[in-house]
Amino acid sequence: MSKLLVAINFFKADVTFIPKQKNILRHWMVDVANIHHCNIDQIDFIFCSDTYLLNINQQFLAHDTFTDIITFDYSVASKATSKAISGEIYVSIERVKENAKIFKTSYVNELHRVMIHGLLHLCGFKDKKTSDQLQMRRQEDDALKVLEKFILI
Repeated sequence: MSKLLVAINFFKADVTFIPKQKNILRHWMVDVANIHHCNIDQIDFIFCSDTYLLNINQQFLAHDTFTDIITFDYSVASKATSKAISGEIYVSIERVKENAKIFKTSYVNELHRVMIHGLLHLCGFKDKKTSDQLQMRRQEDDALKVLEKFILI
């Protein structure tokens, strides 16, 4: 796998978790972004606890609920054919573990789904309406299939 010059960073807030195989994740995200005519400028993933993400949800979005992910989009609109995306993606490790049990999937699969969900938001996909949620889920499924090619390398 060639060296990838892209700013996809992984941080931890109040948890010890940092994903393994970061370069594979970076290559995967670049591929998915490119599929959607986006180029990654900078994306920071911040892995945290439910409490940490709840505080962000309350402070910045005025929501008093737990969530698995919050995406802050810092992309600058451009007239270019490819959109340069940047943002911060906060992921609750506790919520991902819980959702993996609820949805009867592996923790790693759910983590990848949540991570790509944040990237898809930066690419312009929404999930407020039912039709948008269905489209988002299809895009997540397609993106997870793209990841398989990197894992098989």
